[in-house]
Amino acid sequence: MRSGTVAVIGRANAGKSTLINVLVGEKVAIVSPKPQTTRDRILGVLTREAYQIVFVDTPGLYKSRNALTDEMMKTTETTSRDVDAILYVLDGHAGVREEDAGLIGKYAALGVPLIVAYTKIDIMPKEKIPDDVRFLSDAGVDADIYPVSARKGQNLKKLEEGIAAMLPEGDMLFPEDVVSDRSEKFMIAELMREKILLKYDEEIPHGVAVVVHTFRRRESGTYEIGLDIVCEKQAHKAILIGKQGKALKEAASFARKDMEKFLGGKVFLTTYVKVREDWRDSARLLKEFGYGEE
Repeated sequence: MRSGTVAVIGRANAGKSTLINVLVGEKVAIVSPKPQTTRDRILGVLTREAYQIVFVDTPGLYKSRNALTDEMMKTTETTSRDVDAILYVLDGHAGVREEDAGLIGKYAALGVPLIVAYTKIDIMPKEKIPDDVRFLSDAGVDADIYPVSARKGQNLKKLEEGIAAMLPEGDMLFPEDVVSDRSEKFMIAELMREKILLKYDEEIPHGVAVVVHTFRRRESGTYEIGLDIVCEKQAHKAILIGKQGKALKEAASFARKDMEKFLGGKVFLTTYVKVREDWRDSARLLKEFGYGEE
């Protein structure tokens, strides 16, 4: 069989995590319409009879603004050099830019097999696709391009087979029942962060970290989970909590439902909001919150 690792790379909000979730068939990465949703590398494992594809979801590409985004970009660059293939995800709906052609060329120059997933074709004019493909070709992009829609499931099988064809012959890297390398505790924190990204506006969600301090399963099967939502300013804390705690209760309620679905059991969730000023620029706090570590 064929097996190997595939770095999933692209600009912020191109649809990388959504695509991985759909291909793997389970939620292994959180999604939101905001940049910085993915902060670290997450593996999603797709196993078929003839191949096993280990997708490595990476943070979206954008200009670094603090120590956290420095770590995120470092993660993407390191990952791209340590895989068997690269899947560059291009947001067709947002439009193709010269920057995209340059980035594709940059990663292709690493000598790693590369293909392009041209996403979100379900919400864009179909006549735009050949023009964008021609633009990339004229810009020097020499790679197979697969127009796909993760939401509608269009052309995903062809993309999957194209990825598998790039992988080397070898044994499976993970047991066939594994879909991610991340722990339940990690996913619980991510599910809470996802709901914060979806509920709150502007800069607040990007300045938030979620730290799980209690995670235990009772004999009854109920999970007891306690977590801290860390923000950077007192004003942000007030917004996160909301009037009489309403905003936080709503976000936690949405998160708890997803946690119960993920864990397959009832969840008793306790949340606290704490302030750690400028934590995104603190090497100590970044390490404490689990960023930049494998």
